Amino acid sequence: MVMLHQLPRLHSSIFLTKTPFLYTHFNLLPKPKLPTKTTSTLFSALNSTLSTTSEPIPIPTHNLDIPEETHVPISIEKLFVPPDTDVSSDTTASLSTRILKGSNIVLSKYARDAQVSQADFVKSSVDTQACPSDGLPEFALVGRSNVGKSSLLNSIVRRKKLALTSKKPGKTQCINHFRINDSWYLVDLPGYGYAAAPHELRIDWEKFTKDYFLNRSTLVSVFLLIDASIPAKKIDLEYASWLGENQVPMTLVFTKCDKRKKKKNGGKRPEENVNDFQELIRGFFQTAPPWIMTSSVTNQGRDEILLHMAQLRNYWLKH
Repeated sequence: MVMLHQLPRLHSSIFLTKTPFLYTHFNLLPKPKLPTKTTSTLFSALNSTLSTTSEPIPIPTHNLDIPEETHVPISIEKLFVPPDTDVSSDTTASLSTRILKGSNIVLSKYARDAQVSQADFVKSSVDTQACPSDGLPEFALVGRSNVGKSSLLNSIVRRKKLALTSKKPGKTQCINHFRINDSWYLVDLPGYGYAAAPHELRIDWEKFTKDYFLNRSTLVSVFLLIDASIPAKKIDLEYASWLGENQVPMTLVFTKCDKRKKKKNGGKRPEENVNDFQELIRGFFQTAPPWIMTSSVTNQGRDEILLHMAQLRNYWLKH
């Protein structure tokens, strides 16, 4: 498990040109407000309510295949606004039509060429240096073991078996590159938090995964997968905070949003767990990271992920 107080801060000079440039222009540079604050303090805020004077913006309901009660109201200051996107003249009503369904992401002019027409497995690598060297932009999927990472990847590309899925956690053990439309990559990374894996193997996964995050110059964004069917896990909060500490661009992808726990058994609806997680990490970020609600069963969030990736990718390529 990654402990925040043991993690050194990374100097920004380790990044090559495009990564910090993208991050700066997306105004998402995460930075803990209090240097001495640790992840354990996040849990004390779980039941707190943060006041806001901004009017909540409802997520658009057109063509939405999930129940009405799963819509998460979003206040303006919690939206993710891409670069070169002016929302100052938008009214609340007009801006709401530009928010991707089940997310806090505003659609920009860079959201084009989003559909997947071809997807091919390229290679598995055991370290960053062995990854493809063709310079194509890439998005990395990472999350706790059994969070549904391979299932989501298959849903995104509409291929049932492009990434192998298993009921046994810890199946992904390498950096797996999948080339999309011969122009960009989806990258499947080993899951974290799999206690049954040998200690040496867990250390090896952690080492090459972190090296990939910190030194891969073609990495556009990490998509951190969080299970929305259960309450926030400490290890997920630590992982999100570590990415923020090290200035790694990140999008939160909430999985299993089709699963609904019965309230009488103490369970919460997925959208409640989504809100709780965001409140817990809010104090560690200057601006809200982008987030999307998904389900590999219903394909909820598939098109939204592709549009978000497209606008990140096209901005990255331009700059």
